Amino acid sequence: MKKGIHPRYEIAEVRCSCGNVIKTKTTSKNLEVEICSACHPFFTGTQKMVDTAGRIERFKRRYSLEK
Repeated sequence: MKKGIHPRYEIAEVRCSCGNVIKTKTTSKNLEVEICSACHPFFTGTQKMVDTAGRIERFKRRYSLEK
């Protein structure tokens, strides 16, 4: 690597709006994010599958998957 052309790769803190702090290595000093793995619905298991107006049933009828 050439000297003086690459950014410094240092330990930084990633702060989430929920209060979670993650330490990682990056070229940025500090990062602030709105959502992280500690508060994201997919990772916490609070995500809900919503069937709006019978879309799944319509799909199954259209492709003859329901017998």
